[in-house]
Amino acid sequence: MSPAPGDPFPTILVVDDDARLLVLLADELRDDGYRVITARDGSEALRRLEGSWPDLVIIDLMMPGMDGLTLAREIKRRADLPIVVLSAIDAGDSKAALLTEVAEDYVTKPYHYPELRARIERILRRLGDRVPRQMLVLGPDLTLELHQRVAVVAGERVQLTPTEGRLLYALAANLGRTVPTETLLGRGWAETEDADPSYVWVTMRRLRQKIEVDPSRPVHLITVRGTGYRLAETTGGATGGGARELAVGDAAGGDVAGGDAAGAGPDR
Repeated sequence: MSPAPGDPFPTILVVDDDARLLVLLADELRDDGYRVITARDGSEALRRLEGSWPDLVIIDLMMPGMDGLTLAREIKRRADLPIVVLSAIDAGDSKAALLTEVAEDYVTKPYHYPELRARIERILRRLGDRVPRQMLVLGPDLTLELHQRVAVVAGERVQLTPTEGRLLYALAANLGRTVPTETLLGRGWAETEDADPSYVWVTMRRLRQKIEVDPSRPVHLITVRGTGYRLAETTGGATGGGARELAVGDAAGGDVAGGDAAGAGPDR
């Protein structure tokens, strides 16, 4: 087995008050090529996050002191990291609530490691490449804080939706390279039946409205005719510098600098 595409060694933070299980799961993950950070409780986990961001977090739900749900909420408040919840409670309503609010997935204890590993791979594959560094400066007028789903545009903080954040993750991890529309469709709507490329086109138009100083003349979010999209750095400000790439129209006519469409599919 090899970890998901993008980085051969993704980092996983495992949080569990059960020392035996913590050691066992960490060893299993390391054997499969993951970097592993461990924590025995919520406070230790938050301290671990102060140093660096992992690619994924596994949290035991039932912990003394700060329980798993409280920890997951605090992590999501600080950063948009994917979370897998482990719990001995197999309650449908609890699962649904957790998955909606804070978790990417919910695995019931005692877990079957091959199943847990498959779920981790699926999540990392959907998110695409390894999460870029916390702050990505693309020019004097644009900084992305991807873990918090925030763009700082000409000094103003702009909140991004979960889907917009996932697409920017994939683009930022391939900075300067074209990411195919089909790849972005899979990143944003992996679990949506009959997802259509128009979902990507409309979301990209929304993103341009949010992250470009002049959306009608984009310098960061570049369309590559008939292929996909590229995230570009600039060498100057909104009026004084140019992008390293030039925007062109979409061959299908679905993506232009201005305008919008009725919708872009489910935005989760």
